[in-house]
Amino acid sequence: MNFQVTVLKILVSYPNGFASMPDLKRDMAILATSGPDWAARTKRMGARVPELDLFTQQLVDRLHGGWRITHKGRAVLELMEPRPTTHQLQPEDTRAPELPSPVPAGSLPVELRRSEPERLGRRRSSRVTDG
Repeated sequence: MNFQVTVLKILVSYPNGFASMPDLKRDMAILATSGPDWAARTKRMGARVPELDLFTQQLVDRLHGGWRITHKGRAVLELMEPRPTTHQLQPEDTRAPELPSPVPAGSLPVELRRSEPERLGRRRSSRVTDG
């Protein structure tokens, strides 16, 4: 497992990128024991930035009993994240969306069965006679 990549991945998952030391240690322990997939993933990611150093490159700040990922740390993590290749991308669905079946007129309320001009005409006539 690549320790530095794991720290970045943990920090980016927290609100504002900040994790207290107890939270960071707990999450590290969980990931360290999660199996070979995580270790392989962080090694692959770390290989993309072999000179990774959290503090000298200012990827992480130490403050208030914890660590916080910086904007630069987020950018480096983004560079390390694997990108899907063109054959992994799903083709965009270009079909027209299916329209819902029309509702039979007999199942609509009486107000909705009348045509728009008929409904408007009745409203106007009632206003004229009221005034």
